[in-house]
Amino acid sequence: MTSNPVTVTVAYRVTPGRAADFHSWGWAMLGATARQPGFLGGGVLAEGGAEWHVVYRFASEGSALAWEQSLFRTQWDARLEGIAREAERRRVPGARAWFDAQTLTPAPPAPPKKWKLWFVNMSAVFPPVLLFNLTVLPYLGDLNALIRTLLLCLCVTALVTWILMPRLQRFFKKWLYPSLQALRGRHKRRAT
Repeated sequence: MTSNPVTVTVAYRVTPGRAADFHSWGWAMLGATARQPGFLGGGVLAEGGAEWHVVYRFASEGSALAWEQSLFRTQWDARLEGIAREAERRRVPGARAWFDAQTLTPAPPAPPKKWKLWFVNMSAVFPPVLLFNLTVLPYLGDLNALIRTLLLCLCVTALVTWILMPRLQRFFKKWLYPSLQALRGRHKRRAT
């Protein structure tokens, strides 16, 4: 075994329609790999089709083999059932210049909690529905219930979609996506 860094590139054939699942799996697996001795970094790369690559680098051939032959790695591979299958694996000793030049994109932020989304949606929908019921519906009492409901839905949906939700999403962005704000803060601290 050598003590030189080793870069491993694993090509996967992703099942059609499962690219997002594979992307999430790849970044989660790399996040778990980051806790392994000798791990130096990694990334998930798409070629614009069904073939994706997971690239990772270890400080030595021994540490890379220890990870690849571990039970923990086997468990991660088992999670790929129905999402993708391994097509090819390549090992490149060294490759420091290639890897150091890469700026890895962080994993996308986790979606907001359901109750937070419910709160923002209710904040956008309730006021116009109440306003419409108090001001417009009394004048439409003679109309068919189907027409009244259609008018309510059309007006409220347009108001919520183009006016209220964009503003509420901007207003609640830090609350909905705190991990993204923390990540931006880390980048700002590094730059200074």
